[in-house]
Amino acid sequence: MPTLILVRHGRSTANTAGLLAGWTPGVALDERGAAQAAALPGRLAELPLSEIVSSPLQRCQETIQPLLDARPGLTAHSDERIGECHYGDWSGRKLAELSGEPLMEVVQSHPSAAAFPGGESMRAMQTRAAEAVREWNARVERDHGSDAVYLMCSHGDIIKSLVADALGLHLDLFQRISVEPCSITAIRYTRLRPFLVRLGDTGDLTSLAPREEQSEGDAAVGGGAGAP
Repeated sequence: MPTLILVRHGRSTANTAGLLAGWTPGVALDERGAAQAAALPGRLAELPLSEIVSSPLQRCQETIQPLLDARPGLTAHSDERIGECHYGDWSGRKLAELSGEPLMEVVQSHPSAAAFPGGESMRAMQTRAAEAVREWNARVERDHGSDAVYLMCSHGDIIKSLVADALGLHLDLFQRISVEPCSITAIRYTRLRPFLVRLGDTGDLTSLAPREEQSEGDAAVGGGAGAP
């Protein structure tokens, strides 16, 4: 079965503003995010990509555009199932404000029980994304062969949930996974099991350096802004 390259969108204006974007329209890449997207064709130059599938949201569409410009023979397909989690009433709010909500503790410690007011549950988010991957795996293998490589551009929580699915981790453990903006995660699917062969690879170790304000251990809902 195919190898899936998962790319998280580049850093967005919502990331730098500390907002939980969700499906809020008009969230674009910021200057750094645009530079990350521009570097993507070079990072992927050695991979014979057969298909590109993207979340329909603007920040993902902008992330893959340089790659499409560099490979005019490739067509991008849009799939809402790998779009961001529907955060409902939380969408567009500051993460600093949301940290005090009782639901945030559930999101951090028991995400399989978390459902966003006016939105969807994290369980439903993972299910739709995993179903999309399985359908695209079958389609890519049918059209391009079992050794094909294809790319999906999506969002932090979606990618983390797909990694958990591939590793057989319960969704309640997915907050232990971290994927930075424009990072590359690769999963090689086989008949019996998937293999995680890259996780959150940016080629940049800046985010490992100590910071003045260290996290207390909570995961960044939506994925975070990455290295400063």
